[in-house]
Parts: sequence; structure tokens; C-alpha cells
Amino acid sequence: MLKLLSWRRSTLQNVTLHLSNISLHNFYPPSVFYISRFLSQSHSNGMYDPPFSHTPNNTLKPSNHTQKHNKKKIQNQQHSLKSMKVMNFPINSNLPFDFRYSYSEVDPSVEPIGFREPPRFSPFGPGRLDRKWTGTSAPVKKSVDLGKIEEERNVVLGEPLSEEEIEELVERFRHSDCSRQINLGKGGVTHNMLDDVHNHWKRAEAVRIKCLGVPTVDMDNVCFHLEDKSGGKIIYRHINILLLYRGRNYDPDNRPSIPLMLWKPYAPIYPKLVKNVAEGLTFEETKEMRNRGLNSPPLMKLTRNGVYVNVVQRVREAFDSEEKVVRLDCTHVGTSDCKKIGVKLRDLVPCVPILCKYEQLILWSG
Repeated sequence: MLKLLSWRRSTLQNVTLHLSNISLHNFYPPSVFYISRFLSQSHSNGMYDPPFSHTPNNTLKPSNHTQKHNKKKIQNQQHSLKSMKVMNFPINSNLPFDFRYSYSEVDPSVEPIGFREPPRFSPFGPGRLDRKWTGTSAPVKKSVDLGKIEEERNVVLGEPLSEEEIEELVERFRHSDCSRQINLGKGGVTHNMLDDVHNHWKRAEAVRIKCLGVPTVDMDNVCFHLEDKSGGKIIYRHINILLLYRGRNYDPDNRPSIPLMLWKPYAPIYPKLVKNVAEGLTFEETKEMRNRGLNSPPLMKLTRNGVYVNVVQRVREAFDSEEKVVRLDCTHVGTSDCKKIGVKLRDLVPCVPILCKYEQLILWSG
């Protein structure tokens, strides 16, 4: 019995091995395999889509936030187009002076010897101004009638203020917590600062101006350019604090059009402040004066963006007391500001700068 069972198991194994060796292609045509393979791949890779599937994201309605954002975009584009139509470029300005970046810190009589950028690049932007930029200024095209301009300015200022009115304005605007304040830095009276002054004059009769840095060496020059370029009047001056009054008959709706500078132009290259040999001295004498100034005690120690109102007076007093060489300690001032201070002192004292190095400024009486 056992022998018969073993023989039957062996015969079954042989039959299964034989069937496995026979390929199915002999029984079915090849087209059936291609169709079955396509259906299996499409079913496995494709996403199953039931009868009530979720709608895709792109068919959803936009939310309120996106609708508001799109509306704001369209409104901003329409507003920019309207503003471009209203502001007809180039802007025609009737201001009777040459446009410069700084009016108080640049001497128009001194011509530069070079430029750090091409003069054809106007800081007002391409095609935005009817004046041509020369690298340092945008000069007036038409001739200016100074008498007529002075009459118009006097009409805007009106009758002079009484002492009581001045005291009232001073008490309102002289304090440090005044909201109508403009900070005047080392750039001095800049072109865009004039627009800030007129913006403050819309809502206030006067504006408080706090001066710091190099322009405070010559406060008379700052006051002159503020009055000349803005058309107002200085009614209060204390050290470095100024109050600029707009005038009795000032009308904000008829304010002058001031085209703004879009960027600060690079400063041109001017002749050297300190020469190798001072005029009237030999090389050895100049060297001896420099060493003498470096070894002498400093007359003043200047701070960065400080108030230099009394520097000119102190230097004059030192020269009057038989001091031929004076040293100013500019350790925290910076090289560029030190040179600007030397230029102002050369014209105001007057004196001869013989050294501007090692953060020290040496002045010779001449």
C-alpha cells in the first residue's frame, strides 16, 4: 500500500513540473496579454475615482481674502495710472535758483576737478525735470527778476510779527518734544528738506529746526539759505535751534512745486585741502610747523555730529594770543567731516590748514 502511494505522489509531481515548463502563450493569443497588462497598470497607477469624489482645488470659488487682495491690486494700478496722468512729466518748477543736493555745504564758485559718476545721470530721475543736470546742479533756464521775487516774498510774509506773537510761537515750538521738527545733519540745507518744510507749514505756522554736525560751524550761512530757499523767516535762534516762520499770508494750496531728488548724488572731486608746502613757507618750515602742532595740546576736542558753534571764535582768540599753530582733536569726528570743518575754518577765521591726518586738524595763522 505504501509503495502505491509513493508512486502516485511521484507521478503528480512530474505532471506539475511538466505543466510549469509549458508557457501560457501556447494557449492564449498575445493580444490578450497586452490588454490585461494595460488594465492592471491603469488600475494600479491611476487614482480611484468614486462616484461622489471631492472636486479639485482649481474649481473651488476664491475666498474673500483673495478677492479683496485682487481688488486692492487693481485699485493700486488704477491709482498709479491716474497719478502718472495728473503729474505731467517733465515737471516745470518756477523756483528762481539752481537745484543742488546741498545749498549750504557747497560753494558754487569752486568748480570740481572730476566726477565720481557720469554727469548725465540726474538724481531727479530720467525725464522728470525740465532742467539739465550738470553733475553738481540743475541751473535755471530763464532769467530771474530779483526785485519781483522779493516783492512776492514780502507779500507772503505780510506785516512783521509783534513781540507778543513771537513769544507765543517760540513757547509753542521751541521745546524738544515739539512734533513740528526737522533735523538738519551734515548735509546741511538739502533740496528735499525744502519739501519737508512746506509739508510742516500746511498744519503749523512755524517749524523747529535742530542743527547738528558740520553745518553748525557757520550758522549764519544755514539761516541765510533757509530763508532764501524756503521764503520764510527765522524768528528764533538759540545755539543750534531755529524757528522758521511761514508768513501771515502763506497759502498751502499755492505752495511752489518742488521736484524731489530720488537718490543722493555722489560728491564730485574737489582740489586738495592741504598742500604739500604751505604758501609763504618752505618745505622744511612746513614740516616744522606740523610737528609743532602735533606736539602742542589740543585747543578743542570735537565730537561726532556735535555742535560746533563756538569753534571759529575759539580759533580766532587763540591766534590773537600770539599762537601761530592750533590743533583740533577730531578723533571721533571722521576724516570727511574733519576736512569739511577745515574748509569752513579756512574761509571764516581765516587760516591755512597745514595737516589733516591722524584724526587731527592743524591750522596755521598765516
